[in-house]
Amino acid sequence: MTKKNELLRTRYRQYIEEQLELALKVRIKPLKRKVRYVAGVDASFPGNYVRAAAVVIDVATFETVDEAVGELPVEHPYVPTLLYLREGPALLKALLSLRRTPDVVLVDGQGILHPRRFGEACYIGVHSGMPVAGVAKSRLAGRHRPVKLKKGLWEPVYVEGELRGAVLCTRDNVKPVYVSPGHLMDLNDALNITLQATGSYRIPEPLRRAHKLAGSSGSSRTGCG
Repeated sequence: MTKKNELLRTRYRQYIEEQLELALKVRIKPLKRKVRYVAGVDASFPGNYVRAAAVVIDVATFETVDEAVGELPVEHPYVPTLLYLREGPALLKALLSLRRTPDVVLVDGQGILHPRRFGEACYIGVHSGMPVAGVAKSRLAGRHRPVKLKKGLWEPVYVEGELRGAVLCTRDNVKPVYVSPGHLMDLNDALNITLQATGSYRIPEPLRRAHKLAGSSGSSRTGCG
């Protein structure tokens, strides 16, 4: 094994240890507040930097009430299950630049539906102190029964026997999404908020608008962790 490979393996082990420590800070509990303002955060890679966006909508009217962008150099390659290392800091920068503090945040990625119970939504929640849920387009971990493609129906997703999230249909006859709490909310909250913030498309509206603001012309993201 070369010194470079050994260094990479050592860094990877360090990242995993840090991730496991951060996972201990995640708090999953019922959200005891009314939700009106929902933020979505997403990122793109136009070059050698991360361009992240945060968009807040009023779920009563679906109007955009605030938005912000944050850019940072790319400092980490994509590593499966460690997506937050690559784009998390830029997402936080955009989120914390908002003038209106959202009631909850939706992240295009996983919450605790993750092999180590710490996806990107958990990272955003722990570091922002906000209630956060993950809404991912694909499954990273766990098993579930097929979900009927009727809006609002869902099936639980288990990882090693623990309920970690759900596969949720947000539109009739359309591929479902994977929803899980990230911090300061439970699964029922995450499901209800995802549906509340979803309009005519598969993806919740704050995430769709954040994706557009981040720049769909940039390089696409890799992974969902």
